[in-house]
Amino acid sequence: MNHPKTTYLCDYQPSDYTIEQCSLEFIIETSSTRVENVMEIRRQNPHAQTLRLDGEGLDLELVWLNDILLDENEYVLVDDALLLPLDANSARIRIINRIYPDENTALEGLYRSGGIWCTQNEPHGFRRITYFIDRPDVMTRFTTKIIANKTLAPVLLSNGNLIGTATLENGKHVAIWEDPIPKPCYLFALVAGDLGSIHDAFTTMSGKKVELAIYCDHGNEAQCHHAMHSLKKAMEWDEVTYGREYDLSVYNIVAVESFNMGAMENKGLNIFNAHYVLADETRATDTDFMGIESVIAHEYFHNWTGNRITCRNWFELTLKEGLTVFRDQCFSADMNSPLTQRIDDVRALRQRQFVEDAGPTAHPIKPDHFIEINNFYTATVYEKGAEVIRMLHTLLGEEKFRRAMDTYFETFDGQAVGTDDFLWAMQTQSPLDLTQFKRWYSQERTPTLRVSSEYDPHHHTLTLTLEQKIPLNTRGEEQLPYAFPFTLALVSEKGEELPLVTNSTLLNGTTLWVSETVSHHVFENIPSPVKLSLNRHFSAPIIVACEALDYPFLMANDSDGFVAYEASQAFGIQTIERMMEGESINPAFIQAYGKIIDDTCLEPLFKGELLALPTLETLMQRQSILNIGAIHTALETLKKALAEAFKPILIGQLETLYDPKNSAIDAVSMGKRGLLHRYLGLLMRLEEESMALMCRDVYYESKNMTTRLVALGLLEQYAPHLSGEALDDFYQRYAHETLVMTKYFALCAASAREGTLQRVKALQEDRLFDPKIPNLVRALYGTFARNSVAFYDDLGEGFAFMADKVIQIDGLNPQIASGLAGAFKHYGRLNPHQKGLMGKELQRIKNHPNLSNNVYEIMEKILRA
Repeated sequence: MNHPKTTYLCDYQPSDYTIEQCSLEFIIETSSTRVENVMEIRRQNPHAQTLRLDGEGLDLELVWLNDILLDENEYVLVDDALLLPLDANSARIRIINRIYPDENTALEGLYRSGGIWCTQNEPHGFRRITYFIDRPDVMTRFTTKIIANKTLAPVLLSNGNLIGTATLENGKHVAIWEDPIPKPCYLFALVAGDLGSIHDAFTTMSGKKVELAIYCDHGNEAQCHHAMHSLKKAMEWDEVTYGREYDLSVYNIVAVESFNMGAMENKGLNIFNAHYVLADETRATDTDFMGIESVIAHEYFHNWTGNRITCRNWFELTLKEGLTVFRDQCFSADMNSPLTQRIDDVRALRQRQFVEDAGPTAHPIKPDHFIEINNFYTATVYEKGAEVIRMLHTLLGEEKFRRAMDTYFETFDGQAVGTDDFLWAMQTQSPLDLTQFKRWYSQERTPTLRVSSEYDPHHHTLTLTLEQKIPLNTRGEEQLPYAFPFTLALVSEKGEELPLVTNSTLLNGTTLWVSETVSHHVFENIPSPVKLSLNRHFSAPIIVACEALDYPFLMANDSDGFVAYEASQAFGIQTIERMMEGESINPAFIQAYGKIIDDTCLEPLFKGELLALPTLETLMQRQSILNIGAIHTALETLKKALAEAFKPILIGQLETLYDPKNSAIDAVSMGKRGLLHRYLGLLMRLEEESMALMCRDVYYESKNMTTRLVALGLLEQYAPHLSGEALDDFYQRYAHETLVMTKYFALCAASAREGTLQRVKALQEDRLFDPKIPNLVRALYGTFARNSVAFYDDLGEGFAFMADKVIQIDGLNPQIASGLAGAFKHYGRLNPHQKGLMGKELQRIKNHPNLSNNVYEIMEKILRA
């Protein structure tokens, strides 16, 4: 096959032409859609002679230039563009083309989800709708006319404000929308269909009333209220925290079943994966509720950090995504528990981004090249990008960060800009030069900070030596040391934090600014040896290596809850890894774990985090050659030992915590449920019939989906003789609800007991499974690929199965297929036998005819490992 073209950041140039105004008319029919596109073009490069309009999969019918109909020999039509000779400073281009939404399984551009016509245009979907300069630095004012059958599509929505409607002949009607604010075409949106809705309103801080609506399939309206409540909270929070007010008179959200991403921030018309809108206590888990609140806020916050100020090219994606993730994380912390929110954020970063950074697809938060930009909507760009923003927030402090953000908004409103522009705004308030800090944008991999300490009892000083270990990048090149904040405390044996007295630069009295490869920091007035509390609140996205940490002490005494959590995880990792080396279970760990169980003063949410053992995936990250069987065995052995050691206490507390009728999503209720699930999971490792029967009762009695799913998963794993009936019950209850059935498919695919692959193969033939619906594909195939115990079988059957699925789905939806292809990311860390088996499947995928650029890029990187 021909190698796909690579796009490089260094080749970026502003567009030769821009489109100032665009008037669109959509005539939606059941078999196709006719698109009429009138563009007002302005030349930006005086030397430009040819206008290139991007377009893919379009049936071009007619083209006019300045109201003159062109013959076919007056323009050039190629596979991905329309080329027009244009030696003029301004022009009007009119195009009529036809598209086929029903045939669009890639779900980019205009497509149908069930009976709903909807769009997804980021990053390059608009070129599948009509010919256009499809790049984010072309900012255009859009007017959109939609014509459709009133029975099939009584609801017609687009960006901006509704300026007119009318009833037409032949059962059709029309709606006209006008967006007064220039935007790139990736933010264009259209929805047409027969939808139910709920409505509300929000009054902004200046007194303007904004009409709010959430649209969904009929019958799901009652599940939209949590999303609406979350939206109003986000609007108020952005006004209070950043002074940002909404700018249109309407804000619409539409929930659709088939959507490649989580949601899309289209101006005034957000289109959401229904998973991040629909929820009630009987269908959604606690995690679902929190996710909805977070994603609703994330897309709303994009109105200022992404829409009004957007990125000038796709290399700058983290400009809008990293910043907006940081904003939604802060919002979630303010709405819920700041400590557990921070733990959740860091856990997600480590499970997804640290793995990505250590693997063959590692890249900077601002990549310098790509084959397919869809492959860079990653944890690195989003979550690591958010941590980079958080470090700036730590450096500047709350007030100066807000002033810097105000400068950013006021300077760049209405523009497409880059990360350098954002850093310029931050520099206006920064006490330190940010030149070295910029390396976080251009370097990849996760740095390690080695920390050693030496106490001088004669001078009462403690010297900390910090050494940065910077990994080579994916090209084998050396990288430079970073600059970052490092928050710490020195804690006495009594648990008291000592004042930090040092000649080193301290931010806010608690935070070192680390910038050298090796640095020494002397702390004075230290009367006796102390305990080290490091990288408090996870002040930098680094790996800390320090042999002097006293894990049991920090678990019990550190006032920084995040460090206490880190200590519990590190102690668990140490214990499990020594078990894998043949040692017995460390009794000190059992004792420390028991103290947490006994502590009735701990907040339930936080207590549940302290009791969480390291995951199999966390332990996999620490192995150069994967030995998943050894990890799994050690983990299960430790959990069983904990259950045996504390069985009476666990049962007693479980009975106190169990409240099957409580479905509230407040912190206390969710915390108690989390503890209940933690204890039930330990007790099920005993494999006692009484525990299995109790678990079965929990499944049937609970009115809450979170607890019901946990109990069902434990039955499937540890009591299969009881799980069949419960699984059948769940299937029959929810067979008519696709969103809930994704949980069913995921639960079955996540099972670590023997025969999971065969059950997954059977489930893909189930009448409720549809490989064209991304949520179902991710639930069944994606979950199986993340099920390391089942996927990494010695026969390579899991590899062959997932290779088949990547090839199959690539023919339908390359974006989803490339996500599945990430299942093979650990290829370079397998033993020779498994590496040979996986390598065979990787080559089979790479050599498949008509492989998409999306999957090719992933395969090419993995095979280089």
